[in-house]
Amino acid sequence: MGKEVRWTNEALTTFELVIDYLNNKWTDNEIENFIFATNKCVIFIAQNPRLFRETNIKNVHEALITSHNLLIYKVYPTHIDLITFWDTRQNPIKKIIKKDG
Repeated sequence: MGKEVRWTNEALTTFELVIDYLNNKWTDNEIENFIFATNKCVIFIAQNPRLFRETNIKNVHEALITSHNLLIYKVYPTHIDLITFWDTRQNPIKKIIKKDG
């Protein structure tokens, strides 16, 4: 049994933004693949929270969902918070600032 995984408002918002983008630019198949990959990743995170690369912020990890999407999450003793989905084509310096702020 894994840890409880909680979706923050930002994670929900950025997830929906990815879905909206895929809906406008790609096909339903890509949307289904992204949702499937995200669900699979969340299961892995719940079962083994430290499986994915740790960032320079303590207990904050990032999991590659697709070649263009990272899922950033924070591990707590009792649960895991999904923080945000991040487009890997964006400036990585902004990612660090965003995670801190």
